[in-house]
Amino acid sequence: MVCRAANVTTVRRGSKRVFVTAALGFAEAITEDEILRTAFRALTDGADAVITARRLSVVSLLAAEDIPVMGHLGFVPRKSTWTGRTRGVGREPGEAEELWHRFRRLEEAGAFAVEAELVAAPLLSAITRKSGLVTVSLGSGPGGDVAFLFSSDIIGDSPRLPRHARSWGDVASLRQQIVIERQRALTAFRSEVAGGSYPSPGELIHPESDPELDALLDRLSSAR
Repeated sequence: MVCRAANVTTVRRGSKRVFVTAALGFAEAITEDEILRTAFRALTDGADAVITARRLSVVSLLAAEDIPVMGHLGFVPRKSTWTGRTRGVGREPGEAEELWHRFRRLEEAGAFAVEAELVAAPLLSAITRKSGLVTVSLGSGPGGDVAFLFSSDIIGDSPRLPRHARSWGDVASLRQQIVIERQRALTAFRSEVAGGSYPSPGELIHPESDPELDALLDRLSSAR
């Protein structure tokens, strides 16, 4: 399971058995000191590994401290300015060759695994057979060592489903139903309060019959 480094403690409370990989966000850890500090904190909080899409020297920095580190190759959303759009990677010979060399360099830098996103399926299958990296396929076919999808896609809670993803639930409809029910309930409450039907006599607290209390209520009613 992959989660943000800041959420490791919460995820670990949910399961002691799942393999947790903490994502070192670009904004949360910028300098090398911050990257190391965030990584060590994630491991202390219960992460089994960290993942980063940064340069190879950062991977080596983490690996040198015996921190299990996963890289990210193929389509990397945070770097999509260079590709210009969301697209598959490694569909033509030159790009496929370069991607294979990137896998090799990542392994040499000390990574134990790689998230391969939107890589041509036959290419990832071939790389998985040749590479010592654990390959995690995100939209890259069944040829990786691990199949990965975002939980929001799996449970049907994404506003738009990517081509490579599939939903096995419909949480989005449930969320919409909650919105509808909330609006219906609040509208009905306002209407009945304004119309005087809420609260009804059965929803009121009635005092016990007592002469002294009755006298007090009379005095309060007549007081100016």
